[in-house]
Amino acid sequence: MRLSCLQENLAKGLSIVSRAVSTRSTLPVLGNVLLATDDGRLKLSATNLEIVITCWIGAKVEEEGSITVPARTFNDLVSTLPPERIDLTLDKKTQTLHLVSPRSEANIKGIDAQEFPLVPEASEERQLRIETAILKQMISQVAFAAATDDARPTLTGVLTRFEGNKMTLAATDGFRLSVRSAQLPNPVPQPFEIIIPARALNELARIAGDDTEAVNISMPEGRNQIVFDMDNVVLVSQLIDGNFPDFTPVIPRRHSTRTVLSTAEFAKACKMAEIFAREANQTARVRVEPGNELMPGYAIISATSAETGDNVAQIDANVEGEEVEIAFNVRYVGQVLSVLNTPQVALETTKSTEPGVLKPVGNDDYVHIIMPMHFGR
Repeated sequence: MRLSCLQENLAKGLSIVSRAVSTRSTLPVLGNVLLATDDGRLKLSATNLEIVITCWIGAKVEEEGSITVPARTFNDLVSTLPPERIDLTLDKKTQTLHLVSPRSEANIKGIDAQEFPLVPEASEERQLRIETAILKQMISQVAFAAATDDARPTLTGVLTRFEGNKMTLAATDGFRLSVRSAQLPNPVPQPFEIIIPARALNELARIAGDDTEAVNISMPEGRNQIVFDMDNVVLVSQLIDGNFPDFTPVIPRRHSTRTVLSTAEFAKACKMAEIFAREANQTARVRVEPGNELMPGYAIISATSAETGDNVAQIDANVEGEEVEIAFNVRYVGQVLSVLNTPQVALETTKSTEPGVLKPVGNDDYVHIIMPMHFGR
């Protein structure tokens, strides 16, 4: 293998694939990144056996070949080099990669590319297409609600349902539920659903460039994998086996109070409450008061800590229905508000012991359900 490429392209490619490098594997090759010539370009791949990220960068290839090199060493080295041309040459006998850039050179000992796991390729089977911006927004509004511990593996994933022209993502950790849907350009032949690891979707959102118009999604037959193809970057993830709990009954069908608030003001009040809620199990109270002829409606967000003190914030609100007080995990509420893209948010409540529902005003594609917390009177 002998080729040359630009430092900035190589550094960018390594930053894309490096998050898939395994840090805890007993297989040394999984701590490496694969470098391989591919149709006049340089292909970079990394995997932790759960996800594979592959990226192609422009290169001048003089001799074909492939090698795997320690990802951290190679990444650190390339990032310190000046933004100029880098020449890479492989010594096949010693499996050593020789790197030359202006005023510096280095040798990196690698492992034969034959030992690297097979890199799956995108498939045209069961292929779907969705706008990159929409998919990134869907992931940001749903994936954070997935469980982070492996006690119930299915809950660490995001249920992804395809039906007709509609794609729906849903995630829950047992205390909250996020559901977001979007329209697909073309309908699927028949409905199906899969569970994608939330970690994989978060990586996808990180590497999906704003310059990529759409993401092609395919599920090769019999591989239990999903492939996200973004032109010069491909992410492949294993799917999670199991049955995702039916979340439909959890979504309240009615409410006794609907409170419309400024998203920014509500988020600011929650941020203040969280300062004092840290020592109180993240519990904050939201009290909603309907308005009258003399006074508009309002919401009071408060938190109390026996150790540090308390705070109360009042914000204007348009309240339909009766007075209600309900306690929430204020950090959870803040997380939802941070991913909304509408100026106003609606909080729908029934009573203090029933879940609250948060919806962006003017957008029916997203709903977030949050379980109430108990508080003493």
